[in-house]
Amino acid sequence: MAIYDPATGRKIFVVDTTLRDGEQTAGVVFANAEKITIAEMLSDLGVDQLEVGIPTMGGDEKDAIKTIVKRNLKPSIMAWNRAVISDIQQSIDCGVDAVAISTSVSDIHIQHKLKKSREWVLETMAKAVEYAKKQGMYVSVNGEDSSRADINFLVDFIEVAKQAGADRFRFCDTVGVMSPFKIRDNIEYLYKKTKFDIEMHTHNDFGMATANAVAGVLGGANHVGVTVNGLGERAGNAALEEVLMAFKHVYNYDINSDTLMFRDVSEYVSKASGRVLPTWKSIVGDNMFAHESGIHADGALKDPHNYESFSPDEVGLQRQIVIGKHSGRAAIVYKFHEYGITLSDDEAKAILEEVRSLSVRLKRSLFDKELVKIYQHIKEK
Repeated sequence: MAIYDPATGRKIFVVDTTLRDGEQTAGVVFANAEKITIAEMLSDLGVDQLEVGIPTMGGDEKDAIKTIVKRNLKPSIMAWNRAVISDIQQSIDCGVDAVAISTSVSDIHIQHKLKKSREWVLETMAKAVEYAKKQGMYVSVNGEDSSRADINFLVDFIEVAKQAGADRFRFCDTVGVMSPFKIRDNIEYLYKKTKFDIEMHTHNDFGMATANAVAGVLGGANHVGVTVNGLGERAGNAALEEVLMAFKHVYNYDINSDTLMFRDVSEYVSKASGRVLPTWKSIVGDNMFAHESGIHADGALKDPHNYESFSPDEVGLQRQIVIGKHSGRAAIVYKFHEYGITLSDDEAKAILEEVRSLSVRLKRSLFDKELVKIYQHIKEK
C-alpha cells in the first residue's frame, strides 16, 4: 500500500506501467537489463504493482518479464494482454501473478477499430476473464477509451467483468480528453453503481494527466496508474513522482514510498529511454529548487518555506542560488559567503552590476569562476 488517507482509512494502490506503457512511447526501447533495473528500483521505491510488458510479443520481451518475476520483488507483477486467450497463456507462461485484459469500450473504437458490437466486446471480455481466473490470476479489466464511452455501457461492462470474476476495472482516458471535474463525477457515478475497484489510467494530451489521476482517486478509484517522468505514448501518462507528492503535500495523505529515490529513478529512466529530463520538470527537475530572481532568492534564503512547498532533500535534490541577470544583492552576498568571502555593501553593489551586464551578454546565468573573476576585477580597481 503506497498511499493512505488518514482521514478515512482508505488505501490507494500505485500501479506503475513505465515498463509497458512507458516503453510504448514512440522511439523508446529499454534493454532487458534496464527493464530489470527499473523494476528493482520501483520495488525499492514502494509501488504496489508493476505492469512489466506484453508477453505475446515473445523474444526479449518474454525473457525480461520472466527474469523480473524470478527476482521475487515486493510488488505484484502484471502483464498486459488483449482479450485473447493465447495472450493470457503467454502471460501465465511468464509466471506473473496478475494480468491486465484490455479491450475497447467506446463506440468510436468498437465501430471503427474493432468493427464489432458492444455485445461482442462484453462476450469476448468475459471469456478472457473467466479463463484467466481459472488459472489463478488477479485480473484487471481495462476499458480502453473509457473517457469517450457511454457511461451506462461502462456500468454494464463492469458488471459483466465482476460476474466473470475480475478484480478491478481500469478506467482509461486513452486520448487524454477528460477534465478533472468530469472525471471525478464519472468515477463517483461508476463506483456508486458498481461498488467495484477502479484504477485510473490517464494520458497527458491536454496536460491534465496528473490532475485527472488525482481527481479519479478523489472520486472513488482505489488504484492509480503512473509512469516515471510521465513517460508514455504521445504526450505521456500521469507521472509517478507528481501523483505521489500531490497526495502527500496537497491532500495530506500518507505515502509509503521512498521519496528520496525519486531523482535517481527519474534520471535512470530518462537515460534508459533517451528522453531528456527537463530542467523545469515538476518535483524532480534541476530548477525545482533553483532561485535566481532577487525577491525569490532573498525570500528563500530568509526562510525556504517562502518559495518552496517542500524540502529539496525530500526528493534527493539540493537548493541552488543561481546568479544571473535577475539576481539581487542578498544572493550575491550569500554566494560569496560560500566562497569564504565577506562582501561590503559597495562590493556587493558593484559585483551585482557586473553580473547583470555579463549575464545579458552571455544570455545565461554565471559560473562560479566567472563570479570570482568579476570579484578580482573589482578588487583591482
